[in-house]
Amino acid sequence: MPGLRLAGHRPSARQETRPVCQLPYEARGLRVGAVRNVRIKVAYDGKPFYGWQRQAGFATVQEALETALKDLIGEHLTVFGSGRTDTGVHALGQVASFHVDTPLPDHRLLHALNAHLPRSVVVTALESCEEGFHAQASALGKRYLYLVLTTRFRPPFGHDHHHWVSDALDLGAMRRAAGHLVGEHDFSALASAGSSRRSSVRRVRQLRIAARRDRLAMLVTGNGFLYNMVRTVAGTLIEVGRGRISADSIPDILRSGDRSMAGPTAPASGLYLLRVFYGESCFWNQTHGPRGRPGVFV
Repeated sequence: MPGLRLAGHRPSARQETRPVCQLPYEARGLRVGAVRNVRIKVAYDGKPFYGWQRQAGFATVQEALETALKDLIGEHLTVFGSGRTDTGVHALGQVASFHVDTPLPDHRLLHALNAHLPRSVVVTALESCEEGFHAQASALGKRYLYLVLTTRFRPPFGHDHHHWVSDALDLGAMRRAAGHLVGEHDFSALASAGSSRRSSVRRVRQLRIAARRDRLAMLVTGNGFLYNMVRTVAGTLIEVGRGRISADSIPDILRSGDRSMAGPTAPASGLYLLRVFYGESCFWNQTHGPRGRPGVFV
């Protein structure tokens, strides 16, 4: 994405060590050809899919991965994602894990798997990992991107990969409103009904808004998100930018727990799952977490 760059962590030569995932298989207690736990990072275009989770009669990302693995390995494997993305939502850094019995080493399994996937899905990294790793249960947090196009006229292409807003947006007001959303809150007013949850309290670590020319990006990082929470946050901030909701009313909206007081749920087309955070054990040169430690929320 133009103007959007997440810096990676590079240790100095003095302190450089080999992370667990870069050690030989034997040093990690792994043996090629035995059943092993594998984690992958996946990017996909959400347009052709009815979300992540397998659904009978519908094309989903989970099904695409499991079908590719069955074609490759010859048996059905269950692929566990870090979380479900809805119909039309994209991903640049979805994470999934599965157990597999294959003599293929990681680098060959990566290329073979991609050869069996549709063009709208690509595995960008793959590694054998510790038995206790689970893409969903081991996740500590996620980062999402919501992309808005602010051209005067409706663009003739790319409408499935951003949300078009023709109104001029007050960036300062949007940033003030975003400041009220950072921290630990009950986000009931900014989530859709219909999902089971033990608590509606979540912690937003960062909410950054960046604008460049006719594009506006919202980056949201947190320890977890309610159903449609990121899209509703985006829709509410857009309404603030339009002047339809006051930036100073956000605390009252949060306290109310009333979904009708917040803005609309923004379209799925603008939402991207950007990154999933895990612990300090190696995970593809994880970028710094919100407080400077690689992939860790404190």
